[in-house]
Amino acid sequence: MDDRSRPGARGSVSTGADRGAGDRAAVLGTSLAGVLAFALSSGSWQWFSTYLGVTLLALILSFARPPAPAPGATFAYVRSLLAYALVVGLCTALAVAPAMQRWAWFFPMPGTRTKCAHLGSYAALQAQAAVSDLSSHDRAALAYAQNDQGEHAVNDCLASTTTLWLPVYALAAALLAALGVWLLGRTGALRRAAGGRR
Repeated sequence: MDDRSRPGARGSVSTGADRGAGDRAAVLGTSLAGVLAFALSSGSWQWFSTYLGVTLLALILSFARPPAPAPGATFAYVRSLLAYALVVGLCTALAVAPAMQRWAWFFPMPGTRTKCAHLGSYAALQAQAAVSDLSSHDRAALAYAQNDQGEHAVNDCLASTTTLWLPVYALAAALLAALGVWLLGRTGALRRAAGGRR
């Protein structure tokens, strides 16, 4: 009777298969959630995007194990590593998008920020011109409308530039994630090899 006919061996094989299927499902579910988040986002990047990105990162890091190299399965390992790293990069991009839009030290874009400020001033002037006949009735309402229109114009302008550069940040995060997983896997393999020689 070989090992495959033992109940324990079959259970271990099925457990490994279930675990691998669970990892793939976690990666797929997280990537789909990230794609939906990008598709449904419009206008300015809000801080809920950071919450969503951090939540998805927590899910992928908790329930999907990083791929481990296996002898004779180089292509499968590279494919799994690529999928894992790209999903991590996507979640990271979702998490950092609002900070990129709002914090100049994090994402300078000096020319764009100056241009967007001018667009905000122009939008405020448009709001004033649209209600110029009513300005004598409620100056506070006019000031609020000007500020609101100006802020919307600035945020939309900055958000478009942020979205334009997000793939660069996502790919950088994916490359760092892939490098980290590869180094961890290589270190673990070297330790196992060293332990086997003793």
